[in-house]
Amino acid sequence: MMREVILAINPGTTTTRCALYSIQGAQLGCIVEETLEHDEVRMAEFAEISDQLEYRSECVAAFLQAHMRSDDLVIACAGRGGMLTPVPSGVIAVNDDLVDFALNRPVYKHSSNLGAPLANSIAAPLGIPAYIVDPVSVDELPPVARVTGCKELPRFSFVHALNIRACTRKLAAELGKPFDDMRVVVAHLGAGISVATLLGGKIVESSNRQEQSPFSPERAGGLPPLPLIELCFSGKYSKEELLKKLYGQGGVYAHLGTKDMRKVEAMIEGGDDHARLIHDALIYQIAKAIGASAAVADFDLDGIILTGGMAQSRRVSTTLTNKVQRIAPVTVYAGSNECLALAEGAARVLQGQETPMIWQDDTAVAEGVTQC
Repeated sequence: MMREVILAINPGTTTTRCALYSIQGAQLGCIVEETLEHDEVRMAEFAEISDQLEYRSECVAAFLQAHMRSDDLVIACAGRGGMLTPVPSGVIAVNDDLVDFALNRPVYKHSSNLGAPLANSIAAPLGIPAYIVDPVSVDELPPVARVTGCKELPRFSFVHALNIRACTRKLAAELGKPFDDMRVVVAHLGAGISVATLLGGKIVESSNRQEQSPFSPERAGGLPPLPLIELCFSGKYSKEELLKKLYGQGGVYAHLGTKDMRKVEAMIEGGDDHARLIHDALIYQIAKAIGASAAVADFDLDGIILTGGMAQSRRVSTTLTNKVQRIAPVTVYAGSNECLALAEGAARVLQGQETPMIWQDDTAVAEGVTQC
């Protein structure tokens, strides 16, 4: 008897994380999960991220060959959603138009743009469906949340939607409450930070993981606008240099020279007062963002969720819990479990629980009606 499996693919800058899941009734069982490491020298040979597709596809194919049994049957592939135009939450079927957009016209250049093309590269020859699930461009903000004091600069959402929604589903199951009835604030704490309010199954508020977020291990987060404008016109930095100061070389890295929060905690244990100040400031900003997000829900919440890699730190999770637990009960789901979230999205479609959207005219369309 064949074992039906779902392949999940999550491309990073120098890694591709792959996982195989078997369908066991209403549950998924992890067969294997592995991070494929890509040599930095080899990756530097590619002029554009899109040029990596063939090489990474070969790596994923080798992963399948190494781990699949003779009686395994791949029935769907799920890839990490990339930097797309604003879309509703949910599953999007991968087609040629989506692959073309992700490779050639993404909103921003990022390794996650390879998620749909990689899933398609495996699925198409097998004649099986490929999907992406809850890309970072999920934008469901209501009109009132978009208004700013500068009409040329409305707010928008760019958020770790995949993990935020997966964690909310997990808490809903534990509470025995329908997902669409959940009222939660989720803080995804990773290389980038997203603090989001989820009501009625939609992310109705988010800190925007770069522009309005707390600073993170590598990102500057929200900054005072007037000094930033002065810096832009100071002549001291090129546009590319400033972008790096905001994204990649900002945040904790700008202050302490490391993006590894484990090293920061070691510095604190060694008596480094400056490291302690930066760490305290990071926690301060996250807690403040959680409180602001709770206000969007009128402080009526089923819970607050801490997730992402930083949530694995007892110092981070305990300190944040102590700061915000008066608002609502705090649950910690450390790590991001993105491969599982991808596979779960594909499984919902295969089991008829969700209808996938179709990529059309550079956006996601459900039942012939544009949803964003």
